[in-house]
Amino acid sequence: MSPDRPTPVALEIERDSDLWSALPEAEAIIAKAVSAAFAEAGLLARPDAELAVTLADDERVRSLNAEWRAKDRPTNVLTFPAVEPDETAEAPMLGDVILAFETVAREAREEQKTLGDHVAHLTIHGVLHLFGFDHLEDDEADAMEAIEIRALARIGIADPYAAIAAPPLTNS
Repeated sequence: MSPDRPTPVALEIERDSDLWSALPEAEAIIAKAVSAAFAEAGLLARPDAELAVTLADDERVRSLNAEWRAKDRPTNVLTFPAVEPDETAEAPMLGDVILAFETVAREAREEQKTLGDHVAHLTIHGVLHLFGFDHLEDDEADAMEAIEIRALARIGIADPYAAIAAPPLTNS
């Protein structure tokens, strides 16, 4: 699948924070990242399945993280699967990926990456979580990172794990 093709699902992107105006091309980056994640991981979904991405701020993500994960702090990306991983191929709604602007922007600066590249990485990471991928165990983390690296390469983004020792992604 070419990264320029439309996304394999109905992608709903909501800008919930004006802070995201710093990345006017966010929707295009997210669409390419979703397509790359599907292609590299071999993900299957109905063509009309909906995947929602919310561009939020740290406060909204902190609130959701506290409510749903009992972690009263912001994180870079949260995912909320709508169905169990074995049900995604036929589900009308796959789930939600929510990005926190301030945390994502800070990490991008610290890791010397562009904001767009980091958003693409975290979008791919979040989509993989919706399909049951995880990184709690070393072998799971290695498999998930390998897919992320290939998906990012598909859209012209360098291996995010090679440049510097990045802090671990905090979504689970």
